[in-house]
Amino acid sequence: MSNQKTELASLMTTSELRAFQRICSDSGKMLVVAMDQRNSMRAAMRNNGDQADEISNDDLGDVKCRLVEGLGNFAPALLLDPECALPKAVDTGVLSRDTALIVSLDASGYDRGDNSGLRESRVVEGVNARKVRDLGGDAGKLLVFMRPDKDDGDSFAQSLIKKTVEEFEKENVLLVVEILVYRLENETEEDYLKLKPELILNSAKLAVENGAKFLKLQYPGSGEASAKVTAAMKGVPWAVLSQGVDHEVFIEQLKAAMDNGAIGAIAGRSLWKDCVALDAEKMKADLKEKGQPRLNEILNLLG
Repeated sequence: MSNQKTELASLMTTSELRAFQRICSDSGKMLVVAMDQRNSMRAAMRNNGDQADEISNDDLGDVKCRLVEGLGNFAPALLLDPECALPKAVDTGVLSRDTALIVSLDASGYDRGDNSGLRESRVVEGVNARKVRDLGGDAGKLLVFMRPDKDDGDSFAQSLIKKTVEEFEKENVLLVVEILVYRLENETEEDYLKLKPELILNSAKLAVENGAKFLKLQYPGSGEASAKVTAAMKGVPWAVLSQGVDHEVFIEQLKAAMDNGAIGAIAGRSLWKDCVALDAEKMKADLKEKGQPRLNEILNLLG
C-alpha cells in the first residue's frame, strides 16, 4: 500500500474512504465538476444573452440537468445543490450511475457577524449528513468563509467546521470542506492579494485542526505556496477550485498545484460559464464545442 493510501486509511473510516475513492479517477486523482452555484449561474446565463427577468429554481434545475448530461457525466464526480438540481437529476435518470455525487450544503450568500462583521456561511435548512445520503450522495460539501488573521480561536467558521465534521462522522458520511478567504470592506485589493497565500495556508491549518478530512481550496498563488499548504495538511488531501477564472488560467494553476501536492480539481465556472443557456439546443452545442474539450484537457492532465 502506498504512503498516501496508508495515510488516508488512518484518516478516514472505511465508508469515508470508499466515498473518497468513488469521487476520484482510476489514477487516484480528482476532477469534480461543480454545478452547485445558483446566483453566479444565473448571472452567467444573463451574460450569455438570456433575457429572463427571473430564472426560477425550476428553470435553473432544468439547465443543470442539461449541464449534467452534456458535461458532468463525463467526469468522475459532480457537485450539485439540493435546491435546484436535486433530487431532479437523480430521479429523472439524468445523472449517470457511474458518476459519483457530492451534495452541497450551502445556501446562497452569507450573513455578517453581529460583532466582527466577518462573513458567516449559510446552510440550506434541513440539509445534513442524513439528507446527503437520502439524496443519493456519496459525500457532502460545506462552504466556510474564513479570515484567520481576524480569528479569535472561537470563531463562527471554526465552530461550523467542527460541528459539521462531527455530525458527518456520526452518520459515517464523507465531508468536503471548502474554504473561501476574502477581502475585507476596509482593505485594498493590493493588501488583500499580498495576504491571500498566507490566509489560505492558515485557514487550511485551522480546518484540519477542527477535524476536516478533505479540503477544497483557492489556488494559493504559486507552486511554492501550494507546497507549503501540502506540508501543513498532515496528510489531509486537497483539491484546487477554479473560482471562475478563465480555463487557460485555471489549467496553469492546476498544474502548479498538482506538481506540489494537490490531488486535483473541483472546477465549475471555468468549464461551463459561457455554455449555460435557457435555449437547450444552443447549450448542447456550446458544451460540445467548448465545455467537453476543457474537461478532457483536465482529465488528460490528471493522467
